[in-house]
Amino acid sequence: MDAVLEKVAITKISADPGNVRKHGARNLEAIKASLRRFGQQKPIVVDANNVVRAGNGTLAAAIELGWKEIAIVRTQLADADAVAYAIADNRTAELAEWDEQALSAQLAAMDAQLQDAAGFADGELAKMLGDLEEMAAGEGAAQAVPELFEVAVKCRDEADQRALFERLKAEGRECRVLTL
Repeated sequence: MDAVLEKVAITKISADPGNVRKHGARNLEAIKASLRRFGQQKPIVVDANNVVRAGNGTLAAAIELGWKEIAIVRTQLADADAVAYAIADNRTAELAEWDEQALSAQLAAMDAQLQDAAGFADGELAKMLGDLEEMAAGEGAAQAVPELFEVAVKCRDEADQRALFERLKAEGRECRVLTL
């Protein structure tokens, strides 16, 4: 059955109370910047009980922006299928990779406001460009590329994440913060 696009009052739908994806302040600011600049370009997915199955971050950002209505599509999925779909929607996006050279070229052609609306805050493009320049310089010199090993650590909350990040940086570790 094909999904039907609707525009509904935000007060008629609710965020998924079992949503396993968290949307921190940085993520919500990026979603809000996108919504302000581009509007809602894709609907959120809502089940028969008016629970959001995909698009909980978009709903939260739209509420913070004071929106009264939002575009939705209704899914016929229910119970475990609806939960599995919600997880798959997030996981499949997470598994994608950036073509960093193409991304940096496209972002470099944008002004700061468009970069922000695309979800890249001040300094992120410059860091990416610097990393690419370092990689290119290393390719010219026949240097051995060190192996890279990464570890993901689940933190209790944002404060715990910040403390761990600072401790590892103080130990001389190369760190980056990821919010999943």
